[in-house]
Amino acid sequence: MKKILLLFALIFSVQFSTVSAQTQLEVNGVTVPRKIEVQNKTMQLNGAGGRSKMWLEVYVQALYLSQLSQDPKFIIDSDTEMAVRIEITSSMVSSNKLTKAMNTGFEKSAGSNLEALRPRIEEFKTFLSDAITEKDVFILFYNPLDQTVSVIKNDVPKGKITGFDFKQALFGIWLSDKPVDETLKKHLLGI
Repeated sequence: MKKILLLFALIFSVQFSTVSAQTQLEVNGVTVPRKIEVQNKTMQLNGAGGRSKMWLEVYVQALYLSQLSQDPKFIIDSDTEMAVRIEITSSMVSSNKLTKAMNTGFEKSAGSNLEALRPRIEEFKTFLSDAITEKDVFILFYNPLDQTVSVIKNDVPKGKITGFDFKQALFGIWLSDKPVDETLKKHLLGI
């Protein structure tokens, strides 16, 4: 019995080390890097999953943190580097649809703070207003040094929004008690 348990432990550890050594992960046909670097800050993949609307896969999203966590409240309230990477997987996604979806997400996550955030939400949506095509990659990066969220599309900076409260509402779109997609939330948390 000891030999069987030892063999099982050895096989499991070899499989685990192989998985953790991979530099990327595949989610719904999209290659997701295990680490990303934004503004000279390296973050690790916390979790990734696909977002579907009406049986259509619209994007694959990944959450990157400087300190991995499965606690959504901790992540939302953490004043540390973090990023969301969104890769568009459907030609049905347009800037208009994406900004409408963001609006709905902010309404759910911001709660009573929505009106105070409204001018920054409107500015944020202008950074998403360019034409969107399949395989476009957006990175929404929070930098605690100046408490800004940078919007980067296909490696091109589009703009920054200031405020820790804005960061909390933005990450709350996917991680709050009322996320836009409960399954995606679990995947981002690595659950």
